[in-house]
Amino acid sequence: GVNPREVAERVVESGALEGVASELEIAGPGFVNVTFAPEFLSAQLDAVASDNRLGVAEADRPLTVVVDYSAPNVAKEMHVGHLRSTVIGDCLVRVMGFLGHDVIRENHIGDWGRPFGMLIEHLLDLGEDVAAAGLTQGDLDGFDKEANAKFTESEEFQERARERVVLLQRGDAETTRLWQRLVEMSTAYFNAVYSKLGVLLTDDDLAGESMYQPMMDATVERLDEAGLLVEDDGARVVFPPGFENRDGDPLPLIIQARTGGFNYPTSDLTCVIDRVERLHADLMLYVIGAPQAQHLQMVWKVCEMAGWLAPPTEAVHVSFGNVLGDDRKMLRSRSGDSVRLVDLLDEAIERAGTAIREKNPDLDGDERARVARMIGIGAVKYADLSTDRVKDYVFDFDRMLAFEGNTGPYLQYAHARICSIFRREGVDRSSVRAVPIELVEPQERALALQLLAFPTAVDAVLENYQPHKLCTYVFELATAFSAFYEHCRIKGSPEPTYSSRLALSDLTARVLERALGLLGIDAPEQM
Repeated sequence: GVNPREVAERVVESGALEGVASELEIAGPGFVNVTFAPEFLSAQLDAVASDNRLGVAEADRPLTVVVDYSAPNVAKEMHVGHLRSTVIGDCLVRVMGFLGHDVIRENHIGDWGRPFGMLIEHLLDLGEDVAAAGLTQGDLDGFDKEANAKFTESEEFQERARERVVLLQRGDAETTRLWQRLVEMSTAYFNAVYSKLGVLLTDDDLAGESMYQPMMDATVERLDEAGLLVEDDGARVVFPPGFENRDGDPLPLIIQARTGGFNYPTSDLTCVIDRVERLHADLMLYVIGAPQAQHLQMVWKVCEMAGWLAPPTEAVHVSFGNVLGDDRKMLRSRSGDSVRLVDLLDEAIERAGTAIREKNPDLDGDERARVARMIGIGAVKYADLSTDRVKDYVFDFDRMLAFEGNTGPYLQYAHARICSIFRREGVDRSSVRAVPIELVEPQERALALQLLAFPTAVDAVLENYQPHKLCTYVFELATAFSAFYEHCRIKGSPEPTYSSRLALSDLTARVLERALGLLGIDAPEQM
């Protein structure tokens, strides 16, 4: 009930900000403009410099978080569509882990279903060793297309494939062995892509559709006991409220087909049960494309109706847009097929190597190859992550590999440039970490404010699961350092200015490296 401006005056007069602010100004209807005291900022910087976490506190209440991402299909190529799920999921895993949450990575690969009868029979037709040679070299698309073509053309092959599916579902030992070999060959190739991409996924994170098959009967029984299952045109379904088809009729979630087989919803419902009851998840993040929104909402609604998903446990769809070509249509190869992810990564590395050779011909071959991988992969990741995830973006090698502007190479170069300062000065970076930082010039002050904003930037990522906010922060930090470096001379400056500016540079490099690391991007020391 007090006039806001009067409240602002009381705040200013209370002395609460003494030692924090060098200037306080009441503005407008009752805003208090605060100018931080240089001594206060310096003390904050000194505290961050001595902290290995760079000022970022761990979460007050650590959560058990399941992150479902990447999810390629066995015997199918990883294409550009898997890029967004994989790198966005990887970034969220890294940030959540850094904040102290117990993160469980789940790669929900497609390793079950009717197509495996066809794939196993094609494997036998080719010969296991011949098929293995092709699959392990990455010809997954060719294998899958050949199997599909054969299925379309040959009734005899169709019959064999259908019989093989029945054997697989019954647990036939030989069929299971063949299926397992297909899975192993495919996941070995996926792992090669993950290694090149530099993400954290391993075989320990595999949670394929097959994992949930033995649990599905129990899921159906529990739905039945809860009185949620109804018969609809021979199938067993649940009608979650609030969902309608184009004609305005209630939209069913099909749990069991009229043939008795289970569907994707049955698997996804079982996933939720497993993640809540076995893994004790507090939060489940599904890093899946936007077209799956309604499906996930229906699954989660049924889980709520059954009592399997209830507050404070939460499920969140971390959706994302598409990767487009120059024509602003879905990115495709010249043949019209989806672009193989490994081809895209290889081209990025090759282009980065060419750029480095031109900029720094003194780098030896091995070092140039190592740095080219860092820059090429970093460029692809940063172009993806720096876009608001819900939006589409145009994939443009020239733009993403540029060393100017809001790109991965520009940020990596900012880190490498700081490292080169210390090499030229012959100073060990660790030797300046206890040096008090003084802020005299406005560019020093601006850089200090950016450095102290790092914890806020990390927290902002998890407000709506948006990695682009951390990208924006890193770009602004690199820009602030560039202005500092241009206006504030280091070499030849008198003490204590010389050591203070080196300390400020080192802290900037450490924050850049950590922030890029949370994005899954390497920070080379020379380029």
